Amino acid sequence: MEFHPFRRASLPRPPNVLSSRLRPPDRPVPLDAWGWRELTGLHISEKREDFTNGRVQDYRMKAEDAWGPRWVNCAHPLSHEFMRISSEKQSLVVLAADLPSVDGIVELIEEVGDYVCALKTHVDMVEGFDMGEWGRVVDATRSKGMLLFEDRKFADIGRVAQTQMGGLYDIRSWADLVTSHSISGPDVIDGIAGAWDEVERIGGVLLLAQMSSSGNLLVEGYTESTLDIGKASPHVLGYIGNGSSVSELRELRSKVGDGRMIWTPGVNLSAEEGILGQRYGHPVEAVLAGSDAIIVGSGIHKSDDPLAAVREYASSSWGALLER
Repeated sequence: MEFHPFRRASLPRPPNVLSSRLRPPDRPVPLDAWGWRELTGLHISEKREDFTNGRVQDYRMKAEDAWGPRWVNCAHPLSHEFMRISSEKQSLVVLAADLPSVDGIVELIEEVGDYVCALKTHVDMVEGFDMGEWGRVVDATRSKGMLLFEDRKFADIGRVAQTQMGGLYDIRSWADLVTSHSISGPDVIDGIAGAWDEVERIGGVLLLAQMSSSGNLLVEGYTESTLDIGKASPHVLGYIGNGSSVSELRELRSKVGDGRMIWTPGVNLSAEEGILGQRYGHPVEAVLAGSDAIIVGSGIHKSDDPLAAVREYASSSWGALLER
């Protein structure tokens, strides 16, 4: 079963997108150079249909007003797609659907998806995985106007990562975004991007620059090297930052600048120590410190009222974006 919501047509590659080793462009690559109009039918500077109710509005200005320098300076087309979705839904929520069944994930999407910008999955946590059944998750995600984000955390050499993007889960065919460590060097990004090229799709990589778990080994020197690798690759949409530490996150943003996004796990409206070393910070503080997306799991799906919870996360994160 194949899923190609953001399929790359047979188009020439834009400048500076031939290899993740190339320096990034001095300014954002025009989205048309990626074939974005052909891929999605969403016209960047024109009106488009609302994801949820068919209304026609001009979201370009709304996204520009809300995101400011980030909209202007981020080069990756999926960063703009995320910003448009967030402006439409007035939310920075990425839902971590760490559930063991397709039924559970689909039910959660249907309940809270109107307030979620991207769905984060761990596909290898799904019991009795079947690609046909997984298509239900993909279809539900698309129907709610969300990006699909597989938190795979690739960490091997490029050739292996490229193979892993296929395989049993065929991540390359349905995921818009994936996470990766930089421990093995920049070739891992080339491998991931090569897998998307094989199926003519556009995808983005989020490199782990920080982690929110206690005692993690992503020390300052490692973070610096990760940022250097990310800056040299047009395939890197941004970085995973530590949402549980305002000071670390603020420092990361100062080093990243406005040209890449920072997405943060480790946030919860009830900020406290979690289980197995998980730490939490408040989502408003994370966004004010420079986070562009708050990754929330148990704070929503383990809530007594998931819909009320996701609304609160959406409102607080969007308000913080407008405040900063």
